[in-house]
Amino acid sequence: MASTRGFAKKAAIPGVVLLFAAGGVLYSTSVRGGDKAPTYTTETVSRGRVASQVTATGTITPRVTVEVGSQVSGRIQELNADFNSQVEEGQVVARLDPRLFETDVARARANTQSAAAAVRRAQAELEDARRRHRRASSLASQDLIAQSEADTASAQLESAEAQIESARASLAQSRAALEQAETNLAYTTIVSPISGTVISRDVDVGQTVAASLQAPKLFTIAEDLRFMEVHTNVAEADVGRIRDGMTVTFTVDAWPGERFEGEVKEVRFAPETVQNVVTYNAVVSVENPDGKLRPGMTADATFIVEQREDVVIISNSALRFRPSQEILDSFEEKMRAAMAPPAGSRAMEGASGAGGKGKGGGRGDGSGRSQMGGDESREGLGVGMPDPDSIRVVWRLTDDGRPEPVRVRTGITDGRSTEVLRGLEPGDSLIVGAAGSAPGQTRSSTGGGGSGMGRFL
Repeated sequence: MASTRGFAKKAAIPGVVLLFAAGGVLYSTSVRGGDKAPTYTTETVSRGRVASQVTATGTITPRVTVEVGSQVSGRIQELNADFNSQVEEGQVVARLDPRLFETDVARARANTQSAAAAVRRAQAELEDARRRHRRASSLASQDLIAQSEADTASAQLESAEAQIESARASLAQSRAALEQAETNLAYTTIVSPISGTVISRDVDVGQTVAASLQAPKLFTIAEDLRFMEVHTNVAEADVGRIRDGMTVTFTVDAWPGERFEGEVKEVRFAPETVQNVVTYNAVVSVENPDGKLRPGMTADATFIVEQREDVVIISNSALRFRPSQEILDSFEEKMRAAMAPPAGSRAMEGASGAGGKGKGGGRGDGSGRSQMGGDESREGLGVGMPDPDSIRVVWRLTDDGRPEPVRVRTGITDGRSTEVLRGLEPGDSLIVGAAGSAPGQTRSSTGGGGSGMGRFL
């Protein structure tokens, strides 16, 4: 029995040692964070269409809109048009009560007739004055009458001539008043100045309109709703990219999923400032044959500045991806070669100098960021939306599951996808994100940092 217990004690000691050893390994693994490799999210490089765009909001309006008003005051007696009515040029759309104006016309006509009679009377008096003057002049030349009588006849002739001029002026005034009264009477009949569609009616039968400082509005008529305009507010930062004849696409909330197309008619010079934000009105001409677009609709417009068809494209998330610092360190030499400019350039000569080298082999400036590659290196450091025709770095996943850096030259971008001019081929697998990474790994960031490869991104 004693030998059995001794054997059990000897057998238990190695088990305890193994248990502590396994615990130490697990503890060490948990402290170090484990060696689990990250899982990468990738996308496949493809070919497609990409367009550089400028976006703006605007309002749909008819090309020509006329407000029909009344130049005289009065009560609405008749309305011959309503909302959405189709009217022709010269068509009667409303009438005011004409009775007061008819009275004014009758009064003005009577005054004209009286003035005409006064002219005829003045003409008769003028003829009599002329005869008196001739007779008095003849008698005075023969010394048959006193000279004073001849002078009186001459003064009466001049007075008669003045009277006839005054009577004629009064007749002209009466005729002008008659014409004004007749014009006011004609204004009680309101006609459409253009052919089009009534989009607004602001009065009802029996309502009194008062034309004092300005004509009251009765109708708003759009000339032809088959042709519309979109008045957009383009930010001052983008207005320099807008030009006449540029293609524009836009959407409206009334027709979700449907895109309408037009072209820029003009960009007006007058600025519009709202809360210190300066915009300019870019007018877009649009055809509306089916009448889907209506005045006042809000349009979300996209100006196509430049577009490319059937080109190599990648998503902007691939341009923003940065791997972990461990991967950057392991690929330091390869990344330095990818970011280096062509042999013989000034940037290479500066990078190969002996003074002030950092860990990455480039000249350090004290900020921990390599200056290797000159302007191209700085272009590769851009974040967010890439600049057109710039050098960038993306990470490609190899067949054996390892990431590798690739330097690419990018073209235009639409904010989501970017054209690749060289460096990638359709079918390449690009990394856009990472999951399950070790502590300290950057999965998708806007810039690298730290030491080693991070200084070149």
